Amino acid sequence: MISLKSKREIEVMREAGEVLRKVFTAIKPAVKAGVTTEELDRRAEEIIIECGCEPAFKGYRGFPKTACISMNEQVVHGIPGARQLKEGDIVSFDIGVKRAGYFADAARTWPVGKVDPAKRVLIETAKGSFDAALAAYQAGWRIGDLSAVIQKYVETRGYQVIRDYVGHGIGRMMHEEPQVPNYGHPGRGPKIEPGLVLAIEPMVTEGHYAVETLEDGWTIVTKDRKWASHYEDTIAFTENGIMNLTGDLDS
Repeated sequence: MISLKSKREIEVMREAGEVLRKVFTAIKPAVKAGVTTEELDRRAEEIIIECGCEPAFKGYRGFPKTACISMNEQVVHGIPGARQLKEGDIVSFDIGVKRAGYFADAARTWPVGKVDPAKRVLIETAKGSFDAALAAYQAGWRIGDLSAVIQKYVETRGYQVIRDYVGHGIGRMMHEEPQVPNYGHPGRGPKIEPGLVLAIEPMVTEGHYAVETLEDGWTIVTKDRKWASHYEDTIAFTENGIMNLTGDLDS
């Protein structure tokens, strides 16, 4: 069942989103060669706890860390550890916060130092597809309308969207209905109504969209080992338009 949120509930989720903005503000400049993914994860958890919130991912379905940190050919669900960032890598940093019983979820992909210009375009394409979907949004849309804009934006630039992992509703639970694919057809799927809150998260690859899971049981990689980029924000649809609960100008 799709849950529509009240103004009060959306405000609590906005407060959770503010904590995620603080995390991104701290982590982005720390993404440098030689830093381990474990160090980034530890700092993110410290900030969340200092803000009186809970890391939403830690322990969720058994996930062992605060953030999902995925590098290069890894799409999502990478487990932080001893791996060091290297010049030229790209790093997807996906994290959630629980505040007063409500969740917010967001992801960014950042370059490590000087990267191949083509990798920067990959990163820009994931964010650009997200921005295009919100810019095109009109009252009365269905989920498929958002999905179709994302897919068209990505594919016209020569990339593909991951099919096996999608966005989702969010609120009292991390994952709620409806699912939000990054591909689809206009006019299909549940109607977007005031009070709906979605975690919209394009996952874009420079190769084929097929993926597989590594032996750790979590890390998702592209089968052809082409690199991928991930962008996500938590979006509230209200009577007065769209509210980005986790976004900022410098992401």
